[in-house]
Amino acid sequence: MTGLDRLSAKTLSDTIGAIYDCALNPQHWPDTCRSIAQLCDSTAGGICVHDVRQVQNDQLFVFGYEQNFLQELGKHYAESPMAAADMVSNVGDVKCLSMEPSALSGSRFSQKVLQPFGIADIIWFPALRTGGRMASMHVSRSRNALHYQEPELDLFKLLSPHVCRALTISDALDIRALRSEMLEKTLDGLLAGVFLGARDGHVVFMNATAEHQVRAGNSIRVVNNRLCPSDVAAREALANAIEHAARDESHTEMSQHYLAIPDAYGAGYIATLLPLSGGQRRNIAAPFAASVAVFMQDPVDAPLMPGEAFAWLYKLTGGELRVLLALAQGLGAKEAADILGITEPTVRTHLQRMFSKTETPRQADLLRLLQNSTPPIRTPQQPVLSS
Repeated sequence: MTGLDRLSAKTLSDTIGAIYDCALNPQHWPDTCRSIAQLCDSTAGGICVHDVRQVQNDQLFVFGYEQNFLQELGKHYAESPMAAADMVSNVGDVKCLSMEPSALSGSRFSQKVLQPFGIADIIWFPALRTGGRMASMHVSRSRNALHYQEPELDLFKLLSPHVCRALTISDALDIRALRSEMLEKTLDGLLAGVFLGARDGHVVFMNATAEHQVRAGNSIRVVNNRLCPSDVAAREALANAIEHAARDESHTEMSQHYLAIPDAYGAGYIATLLPLSGGQRRNIAAPFAASVAVFMQDPVDAPLMPGEAFAWLYKLTGGELRVLLALAQGLGAKEAADILGITEPTVRTHLQRMFSKTETPRQADLLRLLQNSTPPIRTPQQPVLSS
């Protein structure tokens, strides 16, 4: 058995997480490509970048191939079925050589490149197209293996959007030459307010949500270019936490990085502090000379539930998803049944099936799992309002 049928939700989640880790550290791509290849019983694969202007093909993060094969592939790539398909395909469209039998047997590319090195089949998709460059991810099987089937194609179709986004992020942010305006656009899409602070505590950047929070002025303000909570105790705690986080002290307790920033009306924000003084975090924040990031989240401002993706991940039916989203709004089983036009026992049956599929023991854990899956980004239905 191959493809999605044998994958656990954890394996799938870990793989997608590893893909996004590559956005910040491209050197993780070799291991991630190997992991993806193993999921579909492939012996080789990687990422290639084709420069249309210079008519050259560079194999990046590849594994499992003889060097002579890579040389021949580079020389003949322009006449390959992959190059021809990628020119007319949309980014993320998954293709397979065995879907076009002539590509495996009758073509010059097959006779010169595939057959001499025992390549039986290839799955690939264009993952990035910028200017004259095109990047694609692929995996392949040797001559003694079966051609790829629907399960492997389905797996690649699931993973391709994530690979495309990760490559787009790493290409746009370019770890070696990061442009601050690109990072600003990324941060402006977050639901949480993001304040980047220098080592001396000065605010060097605020995203759109943070600017709105400051303009509202109920919980947090900027005074003398420093974050200044309205609550006196929170003001002192935040100043101390920023000082510790800016120094990135290894002995600092994690509890000191999470603070309540209340307002005068019994509400407010939850502040999360992230040191930026080491590793890739320092490289990413370099354009702002920032040492600490403060994420200011309004608990009331919840993002939209990722219903379709969540249902796909755990193989929920449409009826089960409707029950879950109704319960997520705070409804009880009877209220959900009345709104959905079904019986209360049906609601409970759907719940039991969802417990089994998600491996959660009770309703609270199921709802927590859904909440943990919500995206931290704003959507067109969730604009930042002017004060």
